[in-house]
Amino acid sequence: MTVSPTPSPAPRREAAETVETVFRMESPRIIAGVTRVVRDVGIAEELAQDALVAALEQWPRDGIPANPGAWLMAAARNRAVDLVRRRENYARKLAEIGRAQPDAAPPEEPADPDDIDDDLLRLVFTACHPMLSTEARTALTLRLLGGLTTAEIARAFLVPEPTVAQRVVRAKRTLATKNIAFEVPRGADREARLGSVLDVIYLIFNEGYAATAGDDWLRPSLCEDALRLARVLAGLMPKESEVHGLAALLEFQASRTAARTAPSGEPVLLQDQNRSRWNRMLIARGVAALGRAEATASGAPGPYLLQAAIAACHAHAPTYEETDWARIATLYGLLAARSPSPVVELNRAVAVSMSEGPGAALPLVDALSADPALRGYHLLPSVRGDLLSRLGRRAEARTEFERAASLARNQRERDLLLRRAAEQG
Repeated sequence: MTVSPTPSPAPRREAAETVETVFRMESPRIIAGVTRVVRDVGIAEELAQDALVAALEQWPRDGIPANPGAWLMAAARNRAVDLVRRRENYARKLAEIGRAQPDAAPPEEPADPDDIDDDLLRLVFTACHPMLSTEARTALTLRLLGGLTTAEIARAFLVPEPTVAQRVVRAKRTLATKNIAFEVPRGADREARLGSVLDVIYLIFNEGYAATAGDDWLRPSLCEDALRLARVLAGLMPKESEVHGLAALLEFQASRTAARTAPSGEPVLLQDQNRSRWNRMLIARGVAALGRAEATASGAPGPYLLQAAIAACHAHAPTYEETDWARIATLYGLLAARSPSPVVELNRAVAVSMSEGPGAALPLVDALSADPALRGYHLLPSVRGDLLSRLGRRAEARTEFERAASLARNQRERDLLLRRAAEQG
């Protein structure tokens, strides 16, 4: 009897690392493709995990296949077909997924690559269904589309791991029990659902760009995940202006990452950033994406296109002082008309302070003080403190910075605000 040699530890380790890398890259497409077969996101993820386990067992022994992604897809789809065949309503379900499924393994390459993209787009809209809470959408999107583990999501949002696990489980159960269609909605429903998708991706990016709580100001991995999701969505929906607008906005914002923190980790404000450290390649990508957003826009520009245009003004300015603040104030005015928000009005006040002076902006900020939506929002007293400082009213400015610090949940930001309060003398 011939005994197959046991692979040495190095090739086994290399194969295992390849499996994990390929699975992280391909899992969204695999889950999407399998969901089309079984019509259940939770079951699809389990079958994808089964394919991962099979790869971890076979690849170190048999070698890494020429097309690892196609191998994983075929293995997962095989399991999906077997599952459907075992169901009591086998005949009806088999008719839904294809009348002539062969007994042999599926081909290594999908018959139509466009089908895979369609399935991925369906998965995006399913994970961000408005029936789910914002927290559930975010967790499920990062899990299914970002490839993050429950532990990674919990660390990113500073919540207990069981909390994230419960959100994901409940989201999957809701999608299954409510019979949420695995489809890309059309017409007005699609427009409404697309807003939810974009908002979730933007929320993920913002949590990485300026963490709401904890000791770290930046969480770059979350920014990278959101940027990757935005790029994927732009590729899947090339005619949607707002999708390109979001991609452009995130490219511009991400370009500043290296300059936003000092070596010791404390935040560096926009006016103090070394612009030579801004990533020119990401800025170029942002310019290109903004061009696509403008070219595909019909009617009034959407909120993400407007925000991207504002970010472009910063990206093109040689210095903070040379920024086209008047244009930014105008764009914020358009954004406020399109998507009314006290936060947008606060940002417009900052732009007005730079284009017309702090005296012109202070009444705008004071008018927002009674808005209940900004109660507890630390940036309101922070902006007011900055305006008062520039007007020479340092004692009042110090009080505002101290109040802002007391409201801030992020330790790095709190330290910055306390330092600004101390600078007022």
